[in-house]
Amino acid sequence: MSDFLHVLTDHWSLFAHGFGNTVKLFLIAAVGCLMLGVLLGAFRVSPIPALRWFGATYVNIVRNTPLTLVFAFLVFAAPKLDINFDYFTAATVALTVYTAAFICEVVRSGVNTVAPGQAEAARALGLSFAQVLTQVVLPQALRAMVPPLMSVLIAMLKNTTVAAGFSVVEAGAIPAYMAEFGEPQFYVLLWIVIGFLVLITPLVVLQRVLERKLAVTR
Repeated sequence: MSDFLHVLTDHWSLFAHGFGNTVKLFLIAAVGCLMLGVLLGAFRVSPIPALRWFGATYVNIVRNTPLTLVFAFLVFAAPKLDINFDYFTAATVALTVYTAAFICEVVRSGVNTVAPGQAEAARALGLSFAQVLTQVVLPQALRAMVPPLMSVLIAMLKNTTVAAGFSVVEAGAIPAYMAEFGEPQFYVLLWIVIGFLVLITPLVVLQRVLERKLAVTR
């Protein structure tokens, strides 16, 4: 037990820096993928064929591309196209672009749970497509969207560890640094698991709170 605790206390600054970057990476990418995902979801249900095609093409391409390849493209291929990111920014963009495809499908599925008559009635009142979507459809669809939406965000939090393979010092990079100090990798990995449990638990609690709150308003 003493050795287990010393792994954390003797290298607290490394753990704090790694998990600090993980949280920062997650928060920035979460905001970005929610905004992009909702926009793509709107494209998917748009009455304009070109927008529906763009949304569907984006989702089909990105969802079927491994996240590691998205990272690799932004880190290694993008500079050859004169698109330059630092490693942290590249990781943020990769997570945002990749996760937005899954958010898009959550939004589309949620919108499909709303009775078509709701949108038709709103259009009959003279509301535009944007007004129908934001004022009528999405508020009702949110009830069905919360569980899968939180699951996607939790998955993205865990996916931040991929950034460790592309020179971003976050939680996934800690074992490589700790190996230089000769620390037992089992203890190191156990502390990382505990760290992720601490980060994921508030998201799970938030999901349950939102589900209860939305259930009351039905």
